[in-house]
Amino acid sequence: MSTRQGPGARSGVVLTAAMLSGWLLSGGPRLAAGPDAAATVRITSPLGRTGLDGPIRIVAQVQRPERLDVGPMKFYVDGQLVGATEAGPPFAVEWTDANPYEAREIVAEICPAEAECVRDTVRLPPLEILEVSQVSSVLVEASVQDATGRSVSGLTIADFSLREDDMEQTLDLVRSDTIPSTYTLLVDCSQSMARRMEFVQLAAERLLRHLRPDDQVIVAPFTKEFGTITGPTTDRETVTTAIRVTRSGGGTAVLDTVTRLPELLNGATGRQAVILLTDGYDEHSRHTLEDAARAAKAAQSTLFVVGIGGVAGISIKGERGLRALAEQSGGRAFFPTRDEELPRIHELIAADIQQRYLLGYTPSNQTVDGRWRRIALTTADVTQKVRTRPGYFAPKPPPVRATLEFVVAADAGHEVEVAAEDLQLFEDGVKQVVDTFHEAVAPLSLVLAMDASGSMRLATEAVKAAAKGFVEALRPGDQLALLLFADNVVTVHDLTTNREWTHKGVDEYRAAGGTALNDAVMAALARLERVEARRAIVVMTDGRDENNPGTAPGSRHTLAQVLEKTREVDAAIYTIGLGPRVDAKTLSALSAASGGESFFPQTTDMLLSEYQRVVDRLRRRYVASYVSSNALRDGQWRKVEIVATIPRVAITSRGGYFAPKD
Repeated sequence: MSTRQGPGARSGVVLTAAMLSGWLLSGGPRLAAGPDAAATVRITSPLGRTGLDGPIRIVAQVQRPERLDVGPMKFYVDGQLVGATEAGPPFAVEWTDANPYEAREIVAEICPAEAECVRDTVRLPPLEILEVSQVSSVLVEASVQDATGRSVSGLTIADFSLREDDMEQTLDLVRSDTIPSTYTLLVDCSQSMARRMEFVQLAAERLLRHLRPDDQVIVAPFTKEFGTITGPTTDRETVTTAIRVTRSGGGTAVLDTVTRLPELLNGATGRQAVILLTDGYDEHSRHTLEDAARAAKAAQSTLFVVGIGGVAGISIKGERGLRALAEQSGGRAFFPTRDEELPRIHELIAADIQQRYLLGYTPSNQTVDGRWRRIALTTADVTQKVRTRPGYFAPKPPPVRATLEFVVAADAGHEVEVAAEDLQLFEDGVKQVVDTFHEAVAPLSLVLAMDASGSMRLATEAVKAAAKGFVEALRPGDQLALLLFADNVVTVHDLTTNREWTHKGVDEYRAAGGTALNDAVMAALARLERVEARRAIVVMTDGRDENNPGTAPGSRHTLAQVLEKTREVDAAIYTIGLGPRVDAKTLSALSAASGGESFFPQTTDMLLSEYQRVVDRLRRRYVASYVSSNALRDGQWRKVEIVATIPRVAITSRGGYFAPKD
């Protein structure tokens, strides 16, 4: 059994592209093994989700040895049988993804006669909702000390001034904040601390005397790596025991340890205070001071450094770095010269953490760009020292997700089933990673626009019969609207699944007047623009855009305006140009710009077969989705090229999309 989550993750048997393409295009498996080899199953669709409502086609491919009867293919979703196929290829069933916001597991299974069952599994993660964030409000924690280093209490909103990127901001709130805290003790247990370990243990224990009952503690001894971690816990005996059993030995990697704070503090509650007990000697870190500072910010922790001189004292370089690291997180660094100073340091750290202010403001800069914003916080008393974070990162804009629908067509006489790995997708020349792929089987919203100009008079009965045949070939869930165009565009009926309305409208078809072709396509696009579903337009005409005498255009809209609208509305346009007088250039331009196709029957008895080709194309469409490597939400057109890596296959799409614009 193989299990996958998305198009790139696979286990089990691997098929090369050459093996796969030969099998697909020959209509059966290429024999890669002898008659006793086992069969393999691979689910090719769906891989991921797009969020569109309606049925999804689950497709699996089978490679089997010669003469092996694989029997029926069964499909399960979350352990429930949703369908089976007696024979194939293709092996496919339809399933409705009723709740795309829950994870699903899809299994395809065959049980060949006198052989073990073979299956493949794809896990669909919940659909990700991408929302545009706003820089609504920012909360800032701060501590204030007087000239002697003691915490200052009782300040109000009038006492503070805050600037963001040198721009004065209006504070919405200031309050003293006394929420419980999580204290993380990073205890340097390297060999250079060997002679001071008893003192380090005593220093860590003394800090506990200043904590409140609800404060939690994490004890994290380290050398080049973390040792055994204890907590978070409120039980002081547990913490004391963890401190006492620490032993020295090995080298030191202080900066590497700090860079792991986000991992260590993941899930910790309350205010995050990290107390680093070290002599500052760092022989083994691979990360830089900047890396450690970023990690402290990411962990939303305030770092307090207590420098304890080890065998060789405290290095000057280490002291400078540790001071900078503490200050960048809004904390403080202490380097006592005498052991008697420790109680005072503990008192200052506890007061700094427990007597903090919470300030809130709505930034004047509401740009969602993910950039760093500098904060400068002061009080009216210039002798007071304010410690806070130096800034924050604005929210990042949500990623740009592109979803394209396209047609896969093989050379005449060949059938093809396509998997995600058979495609390469390029956006503005940059290769993208497709994370969602499936066949497009969700119901359509479709507009049928029929030319009712005077030149159609002699072909009326054949036109009506072909149109009715097309209507009957649509799936029951497809919604259809009917437009007739001559001198003007008339909406016979709006989108509906009631086929009787369409048949009645076709029965009343009459030919007279000019050909407002551009206006008809524009009207169809305008109607589908308001529809949240798969969209398509079928246009049947025998002429060109002209008035009844043939002396001027028949439409108010130009072809350029229609093509521009086509880029805005994601609707595939299929054009059927009947006879020798059609404007093939215009019809081809409309279909090419939308990812559709043009057909040009010469006689009316070919109309029905061309309509059937349109239905076939509508049922051979696929959907691919990916997160664009270009994160700009600039509203610009992105050119997208989809290339098949298997031979004798052509892919047609609308050629791109407009990026969202905030």
